[in-house]
Amino acid sequence: MDGDTTLTSRLNDFEKARIVALILNGKLEAAVSAVSEAYGKSPPKVRVGVVKGHSNALATYDASKKTIFVSDSSLLTNPFVILHELYHHIRIFSSKHRGTEKHANRFALDFIKAYLRHLNI
Repeated sequence: MDGDTTLTSRLNDFEKARIVALILNGKLEAAVSAVSEAYGKSPPKVRVGVVKGHSNALATYDASKKTIFVSDSSLLTNPFVILHELYHHIRIFSSKHRGTEKHANRFALDFIKAYLRHLNI
């Protein structure tokens, strides 16, 4: 089984749904801490701003600063964006390659699907 599947399997559906709910409800720090703790990593900082060379991106993870940068404050409550960038943080500090955008998207969607299942949607 590849390492990307292992990343998402550390949390059950209820925990994933709770993390999405935290993000949607503006409790970003709690959500980021919960995901980071589940993978044994220190949580990244999250800031509004852009990274040089990535001005067109909605969000970027800067490994040297251990920071997720979102281009607009409205993205702080977007679970897909936050979880996608958290994936990059976890992969970089797991001594593994950063992973691909496809894997980061899958990671984020796994949490969102758990949230929707929990709501029975």
